[in-house]
Amino acid sequence: MEEIPITDNHIHVDPVNGEGPLKVAQKFHASGGRVMIIPNKPSWSCGKPFNYEHAMDLVLEYVDIINQNTPVKAYAVLGLHPAELSRLLESGKSPQEAETLIIEGMEYAQKKVQEEEAVALGEIGRPHYEVSGEEWEIHNQIMVQVMQLAKEVDCPVQLHTESSQEPQFNEFSQMADKAGLKRHKLIKHFSGPYTSREENHGLTPSLIATREVVSEGIKKGNNFLMETDYLDDVTRPGAVLGPKTVPRRTFEFIKKGIMTNEDAFSIHKDNVEKVYGILNDF
Repeated sequence: MEEIPITDNHIHVDPVNGEGPLKVAQKFHASGGRVMIIPNKPSWSCGKPFNYEHAMDLVLEYVDIINQNTPVKAYAVLGLHPAELSRLLESGKSPQEAETLIIEGMEYAQKKVQEEEAVALGEIGRPHYEVSGEEWEIHNQIMVQVMQLAKEVDCPVQLHTESSQEPQFNEFSQMADKAGLKRHKLIKHFSGPYTSREENHGLTPSLIATREVVSEGIKKGNNFLMETDYLDDVTRPGAVLGPKTVPRRTFEFIKKGIMTNEDAFSIHKDNVEKVYGILNDF
């Protein structure tokens, strides 16, 4: 039987604060994982606050290390977490200065996608914590601008936002339409089980791979991705979910009849290929 190219759609690696790319990839592969889609971590966690190019270049290095030294296929996603804007404002930058710096950073990410060093822009979006109305609007403006950057190079965007249900998915879909980005190219990272089109308005939900979320999501269809949002931080072991979770959850659900082999191929191969435009084969 053809091997399922089990894909973790949002997993971090960090050799400074965690175990690093090789150990994480080896754990993932030993559990049955085959493809890691890796966003860069925030600039301050890389030791150089506000040096966005440095943070992005680091994850490109880590992806190369995994691809050259393990059987896992790794792909980079480059972006600026919404907390980067918050920190710029806290540092004394004006809203206009802060927005300009974020967009300049995202233009660098776009360039790396164009050069085929990365496959998507993200994670970008708006905070999961409370901010002023003015800051909230700047985040919304940035989201649309980044979607426009993605449209120019025909790549997806991974969204980090507050907890979102149908009304938020609808809002994000309108942003995608405004930017001219195909809705399925907008990925809601850390999504709940909103797998029906009526709930997600054509966006691609990337389900956090808990038993509860995936078992609820698969009842309504298999048009989703799976992720752990693993942080690779020794001070928070296993947060958010460990690197073995997506393969283990997939095999467990197939064994229990909650998910079919066809479902697993749709989630880990067909959907990944459709959204990212990559060939997810072994």
